[in-house]
Amino acid sequence: MTGDLLLLAVAAVWGSSYLAAKTLVAAAGVLVVLALRYLVSMAAMLPLMFRRRVQRRELAVGLLLGCTQASVLVLETYGVSLTSATNAGVLISLTILLTPVMQGGLPGRFLLAAAVATGGVVLLVAGPGLRTPSVGDLLMLIAAVVRAAHVTLSGRLARPSFDTVTLTTLQTVVGAVVFTAAAWPLAAGGLGAGEWLGVLYLALGCSVFAFLVQLWAIRRTSPARASLLLGTEPVWAVLIGISLGGEHLTVLAGVGIALVLAGTYWGQRVEREHRAGAVTPPRQPELTRVPPGRG
Repeated sequence: MTGDLLLLAVAAVWGSSYLAAKTLVAAAGVLVVLALRYLVSMAAMLPLMFRRRVQRRELAVGLLLGCTQASVLVLETYGVSLTSATNAGVLISLTILLTPVMQGGLPGRFLLAAAVATGGVVLLVAGPGLRTPSVGDLLMLIAAVVRAAHVTLSGRLARPSFDTVTLTTLQTVVGAVVFTAAAWPLAAGGLGAGEWLGVLYLALGCSVFAFLVQLWAIRRTSPARASLLLGTEPVWAVLIGISLGGEHLTVLAGVGIALVLAGTYWGQRVEREHRAGAVTPPRQPELTRVPPGRG
């Protein structure tokens, strides 16, 4: 239950990042924003590595997850800048369906629940209507595939002996190195106090907190269940947009929110029952007692 609530908190934080990210990208560009986000995240995580020893296998897994994580962020950021928020929200929500497909072994009811949640996202973001597919749409589709792979790999490769802080730190180091090299020299001189607060929020809230909680929770649940909970991100984005951005909730968006929540709750129940059945040993048939004097 704690893991589910924390994953919902991650979805809420990510849903709240759209306004800050939009402003920052307009001011400094995609690569500079990603570089600053990862550099601040790395600076916050490295002190936690004091006296921690990194296993060789742990290092390899952390570097791999760092590459997949950085790929998701760069694809999403560029994709949103080249398509509409409507198309981006619909396409990235396909992660809800792609993750259980990659994981395998789940009953058909789970896929149906994931489809209900995905349909809710479609209604949620379909207010202005879908546009003609573009390069940005292709990038968002690839981002959905890579995000599903990242969640699945996190669940399969992170051994119980691996340290969550170490794996998260390694991922931030990978992103900091990659994006700093890509954006060098960093043209951050034009950022004001408000923009730097946005960078800190993206780095400490949407990266350090979110990545730590995501990895910690995925290792204690299943990638499919985690993907369902994280799939509520568009719901939080709409709610925060209404409360902070002055947006209005349409009837269609309200139905979409209800479907996302219903699909997520149903999928949780199906996945929980499936996992409980998988670990419960089959009941042994009772031996029939033969009365004395027979047989």
